[in-house]
Amino acid sequence: MLEAVAQDQRPRLWRQEVVATLKLGWPLILGNFAQNMLTLADLILLGWIGSRALGAGALATNLYFATFIFGIGVTAAVSPLLAEELGRKRHSVREVRRTVRQGLWVSVSITLPIWLILWNGEALLLAIGQEPELARDAGHYLRALQWSVLPGLGFLVLRQFLAARERPGWALAIQLAALPLNVGLAWALMFGHGGLPALGMVGAGVATSVVSTLVFAAAAAVVTIDRRFRRYYLFGRFWRADWPRFRKLWRIGLPIGCALAFEVTIFTGATFVMGQLGANELAAHAIALQIAAASFMVPLGLGQAATVRVGLFYGAGEPAGVSRAGWAAFGLTMAYMSTTAIILMAFPHALVGVFLPAEQAGNQAVLSLAATYLLFAAMFQLFDGAQVVAAGMLRGLQDTRSPMIIAGVGYWLVGAPLGVALAFLTPLRGSGIWIGLAAGLAAVAIALVIRWAQRERLGLLNLPSG
Repeated sequence: MLEAVAQDQRPRLWRQEVVATLKLGWPLILGNFAQNMLTLADLILLGWIGSRALGAGALATNLYFATFIFGIGVTAAVSPLLAEELGRKRHSVREVRRTVRQGLWVSVSITLPIWLILWNGEALLLAIGQEPELARDAGHYLRALQWSVLPGLGFLVLRQFLAARERPGWALAIQLAALPLNVGLAWALMFGHGGLPALGMVGAGVATSVVSTLVFAAAAAVVTIDRRFRRYYLFGRFWRADWPRFRKLWRIGLPIGCALAFEVTIFTGATFVMGQLGANELAAHAIALQIAAASFMVPLGLGQAATVRVGLFYGAGEPAGVSRAGWAAFGLTMAYMSTTAIILMAFPHALVGVFLPAEQAGNQAVLSLAATYLLFAAMFQLFDGAQVVAAGMLRGLQDTRSPMIIAGVGYWLVGAPLGVALAFLTPLRGSGIWIGLAAGLAAVAIALVIRWAQRERLGLLNLPSG
């Protein structure tokens, strides 16, 4: 009798989990779109200057994200720790405050070396064989853009706090307000409107840094003033250390940062290889990559929601809930990415035409290449979605070491060698690079899903990872 009742409840529990995941996920998804649009809008504006400015911007933003994503990964440890604590004790205050505070400490500690790297961006780009003129322009842009790192990471820590409290709407509202502000300020500073100086590419970097600072200030004001959050007193005694928690954040977050770095650097490396193939290939790659990144924001948000939902059940010691939370997010992701794959295959020319005017002389070759690369992006949509949501599911269990190893092997021992070989040893050139990217994503996605399924089969969903 009890078993029959439990079976009758399963569909209801699954429906509830899907609704809870969507309720938490959609503000995170839209927030990811808004975050991505900050640099996407900059690249679109740079395209108005010319294809060379677009190429230099692509080099700069890829180097920027190679470092910034590592910082995002390290600070991402805040989310599973908060979810575990709130799952174990719903009204916990002291432990939540300490985790957020040390997350902000981690943000400061990781920003310092990132600043050093980005300040020397031109030298780094020259060292890997990029054209001197492109490297120079990209370096100037990076020196303005780099100041967005610290407020950007600080905001993401506060966003994780809001998500763990299942109140991500505030962060979304702030990000949506920031988007038109960033576009307007970048346009004014790049082209000298409204009495401001015409700074060209540098103006876009200045605008993003200013807006990122305002975004963090707004989030800090929300968690300080709103009555639902002010009891946590997140910034009180900010100078007080909690070294065990600080080390735990690094212990969980460093593998996340490395895994994300493996993923981002293979795309960054692909951009640098494209730069060696030619300016047209580089510009086309930048366009196709930005479109693929836009579609990626949905599974990224669902993966972030999965981390929280899995972490809550993990903290409460409910393995059945952990399983539902993980597979619900995975199913939603697969449904979405199937749709985007169809769209990318059906309308490649219309999508790439947003970035460069077709009637302008010299743009046809770039647009044709970009449309071709977009077809390869369509082919790996399902794998891309599967790997990011599976990683989010495992983070909810604080399982981060194995995904890091899987990412390193899949991207750099499978995807990168294959892409380089096809680009330089066959007539495929840039298309070969995209085939390598697809192979790397497929290898990582399959291995991560197997890792989750093995933990589920062995009953390890409510135990610390080994």
